[in-house]
Amino acid sequence: MKQYDAIIIGFGKGGKLLAAELANRNWKVAIIERSPQMYGGTCVNVGCIPTKALIYESEQAERLYRDDYDNQAKYYALAIRRKNKLVSFLRDKNHERIKEHPNITLYDGTASFVSDDTVKVVSHDKKEILLKGKEVFINTGATPILPAVKGIDASKHVFTSETLLQQSKLPGRLLILGAGAIGMEFATMYAGFGSKVMLLETGSRFMPKADRDIAESMLESLKRKGIEIRLNAYALSVYDTADGITLTYTDNSDNTPYFWEGDALLLATGRRPMTDGLNLHAAGIRTDTRGAVIVNEHLQTTAPHIWAMGDVRGGALYDYLSLDDFRIITNRLFGNKKRKTDDRIPVPYVIFTDPPLAHIGMTEEEAVKRGYSLQVSRLPAAAIPRARTLQQIDGMMKAIVNAHTGRIIGCTLFCIDAPEVINLVSLAMKNDLHYSILRDFIFTHPSMSEGLNDLFKAF
Repeated sequence: MKQYDAIIIGFGKGGKLLAAELANRNWKVAIIERSPQMYGGTCVNVGCIPTKALIYESEQAERLYRDDYDNQAKYYALAIRRKNKLVSFLRDKNHERIKEHPNITLYDGTASFVSDDTVKVVSHDKKEILLKGKEVFINTGATPILPAVKGIDASKHVFTSETLLQQSKLPGRLLILGAGAIGMEFATMYAGFGSKVMLLETGSRFMPKADRDIAESMLESLKRKGIEIRLNAYALSVYDTADGITLTYTDNSDNTPYFWEGDALLLATGRRPMTDGLNLHAAGIRTDTRGAVIVNEHLQTTAPHIWAMGDVRGGALYDYLSLDDFRIITNRLFGNKKRKTDDRIPVPYVIFTDPPLAHIGMTEEEAVKRGYSLQVSRLPAAAIPRARTLQQIDGMMKAIVNAHTGRIIGCTLFCIDAPEVINLVSLAMKNDLHYSILRDFIFTHPSMSEGLNDLFKAF
């Protein structure tokens, strides 16, 4: 049995940062990663980096070869190669940084708990080793949810968000099951590359957590890209054909059966915490009904000296929260112990459609339900000079302010550069600033940020 000050299960964002921090403090650290293809975690390999790189590539493909499928397909194959090169570069860099540190030992294999301080590692050649750690950190991430649809296991044309990105052949017809963030991003991406996209959603309400004006604006934008959307679509079965795949579904509103043919089916029905095989009960670690590891506000599990960080602890699945998990844990171990998960609320999020959608705080519907006295402002993206110069006039900005205090309650930006501009609103909200700060702030011109001047001028 080998002894360590810390054992980190999973080579994700928070875990790799924590490993370096602890090692620099002269802790002896073990990192266990079951797949060398996942060095650096989900974001680098199958999440944020590859998808956002390809979303950018799809926008270029659409500008260069719109309605020219043959050239778009060639461009797609090249884009996949460029994506693979980028991912390999970043993966290797992450591996090098960890491998070179004398206080860090990397184990390739599958981890499982033997007790609350002992972890068994089974290597790919079936060799076993026991590791004992004073502190243990679970950082295993999340994995795609596979819905109970007959035939998906047997089909050669069914993919997840992870496996579809490994295909160099552009599907002419892409069926997507699930209209959440992943479904909408992939729909936009593949439509840009030239695929004919059908987006199917089980629910009767498109973007159920968004305000209706925002949802309608997104719906119009998707349709302008030629994306077909079907609500109330309950998938029953899939089967492969000589030409691709056929999906059978019923319309929940009237039980009418439908058959849709495609070249590929993407399952975008969400992700779940990856805890399979960890043998958590042996360490006294509890999970919730969704399978996420239960943690307190300092990210400590129900077992002494065991922590969970990143997607495995449930909640919002954002890479930047895994980074903040690292900050909370290091503050608890070495700082003033005041940092906690509640500190980061509200947290902004982005859906990288075209244009992208960014949001922070409450929606108008949420604020009304909670009894706030509101002021609401809307600004078409087309009213902002920068959007005109970029020829990206789709979408809108929307802000919600407390009528009594002048504090910003929520903001949705559905426009070009929304992922950047939302950070300014987030900064104002986190510092409890009056909305007039953004109304009167001097922004560069022309920029999408200066749209905030006009958005908040309406109050």
